[in-house]
Amino acid sequence: MSTNTKSLTDFQDTTIRSINNAITVGAVIFWVAILVWAYTQSMTRARFAVVFLGGILFLYILNEATESIADEDYIDLLILAACASVMIVACAYLFTNFEDVYINRQGWALEHEYHLAWMVVAVILYLTWRSYGKVFLGLVGGAMLYALFGQVTPGIFSHAGINSEYMLQVLITDLAGFFGSLTQLTAALIAPFLLYAGLLFAYGAFDLILRMAIVSAKYIESGVAQTAVLASAIIGSVNGSYAANAGMTGSFTIPTMMDSGLRPRTAAAIEGTASTSGQVLPPVMGASAFVMASFLGIAYVDVIVAGLLPAAILVASIVVAVHYTSIREVSSQDLEFDDLFEERLSRTDKIVEGIRFGIPFAVLITMLGVLQWTVPTSAFWTVISMVVLGIGTPVLQSLYLTATGKESTKVQLDDSWSTGSIRPAFRSVREYRVVDAFVTEFWNTVGGFRRGAIILAPIAIILAAVNGVVDLLMVTGVPSKIALMLMDISGGVLLIAVILGMLVCVVMGVGMPTVAAYVITSTLVAPAFVNDFGVPELAAHYMVFYAAVMAGVTPPVAIAVVVASGIAESNFWETCATAMTIAAPLFVLPLSFIYHPEIVSTEIGTQSLIAASAILLGAITMIYGLNYPFRLDRRYKIPIRFGLFWLGAFIMVYPDLIGQLAGIAIFVAIFFTEKYVSSDQPVPGGSSTSR
Repeated sequence: MSTNTKSLTDFQDTTIRSINNAITVGAVIFWVAILVWAYTQSMTRARFAVVFLGGILFLYILNEATESIADEDYIDLLILAACASVMIVACAYLFTNFEDVYINRQGWALEHEYHLAWMVVAVILYLTWRSYGKVFLGLVGGAMLYALFGQVTPGIFSHAGINSEYMLQVLITDLAGFFGSLTQLTAALIAPFLLYAGLLFAYGAFDLILRMAIVSAKYIESGVAQTAVLASAIIGSVNGSYAANAGMTGSFTIPTMMDSGLRPRTAAAIEGTASTSGQVLPPVMGASAFVMASFLGIAYVDVIVAGLLPAAILVASIVVAVHYTSIREVSSQDLEFDDLFEERLSRTDKIVEGIRFGIPFAVLITMLGVLQWTVPTSAFWTVISMVVLGIGTPVLQSLYLTATGKESTKVQLDDSWSTGSIRPAFRSVREYRVVDAFVTEFWNTVGGFRRGAIILAPIAIILAAVNGVVDLLMVTGVPSKIALMLMDISGGVLLIAVILGMLVCVVMGVGMPTVAAYVITSTLVAPAFVNDFGVPELAAHYMVFYAAVMAGVTPPVAIAVVVASGIAESNFWETCATAMTIAAPLFVLPLSFIYHPEIVSTEIGTQSLIAASAILLGAITMIYGLNYPFRLDRRYKIPIRFGLFWLGAFIMVYPDLIGQLAGIAIFVAIFFTEKYVSSDQPVPGGSSTSR
């Protein structure tokens, strides 16, 4: 290596290190500002959203700049620098001139403000493309072109078109669009929970979940596969992206499942399905719960209660499906724990960790569900309790261990603490176990702040972009046109309209983060069912929400399956087919919400429990038909699978309980008949020893 090349490499490393330090410091400052606002709410959401969007985009650009420097792509670095400059200037201007822009000049702007708005639009388009690719660039750009040139659009979606100044007012200068309700909602409600997610990662909560799941493999025949369902569903509910979740948890769960004997396509299908289903789990629901509560004007806790039964139905049916699918292939559950984790946790450690992570979650549930505090305030105290316990618990534990003589008062530090100008002086202090525990968890906290910002940034970008798209489509009257289209094509038949509406939701949800997909579908599709078909509002919103989530496992895109199959190196189409058989009830549940709105009620009563039980049995009927390893002749097996699938769909959707009970009776008869014909088959749910 030449001297010039080495100098350039050293310069790159130094620059990247400096930028990473700036990102870390910036993330801490950013989250302190978020928490201070959540506690005081001293400025309006609209004004705070300007600070929020500018801050998170600046951190995102800094993070991307490190990749540009590492790749020596200096043109890209210049573009990022220009984007950062535009956002700093624009957000500073909008913040300092907030009253004039937001109040005094609603509906019009100064000439230089229009020029600045064009530059902000260009930045959002570029960052949207950079984060999510050409599809989303086409979505945002297409919405802008449709708004400007709607007169050339044929058919029912034609409109007179709007001028560019009005479009910029909608997107930027009126502090709607990119700075509108979704960005404000992200700043006020979603961001603190993503900080909470970042801290959970930093403190090792998800490592604890994976440990527990691996241990369960000793007691459940399909335990390794259920690991993916448990870990991916819980983590996916928090991070709000089935694609990101499939990549994050799949990197661990897919190789583990393959080691236990599952085929690559099966392991990938299970991970893709689990990551997708996790998006509907309360209390976070991929951050959609907060948006739904805001849109419907109801309490957040009501949204959570309404989502409990549907989520229970889906998760239970997927657990059964994963069991049936995996027992045909799994070879051995005797995985070596030490191959997966460097050290074991004692019973005391598990209890301590349970308290460490359980109390902040209890704080969240108590404040939201019992005390009925606001989401920002509840999120603030949840984060504070997580930080206090995240740092304090290991410190107190180390004090106890040293005081009782169970461990020495000092620890052996690695050699990295012998370098640098400050560390040698601090080394003798750091060697004390209590100090080491505090320092370690302090930096874990800082890392959690940084990770929270990195998780939040792409979600904030796509939600800002989607907010602009939605506002433009609302201006051009698209929701009413979709309603007219559904009425016209369906002929006023609810079943046909719902199926068409679900197809629209799947298309709109392709590749999007869960909350972004929900926003678009709830704005454009849900009103048609509420206003024209009389569907209860909560049922309509849950219908489009679940339908949009279906995009994660629906070909030809199926983003969650794409990511999982890439990790497993399996065939995409075969993996999709397996995923769809595992997630089959997900494709019918949205219909159940329409014909059984009581299962998405804000009050869980006898009627809703009976309806949910019947729907669950219908889902299990589908799962049994599609996934159970029948040992029958092919000429019997295919008709049975086909018949049970449609019987299950009938039970899940049919609006009358008597009809559902009749369908369940048919399933029970088929179930026991099959057991009689194939008496050597294991009882579903039983262990291999029952064969």
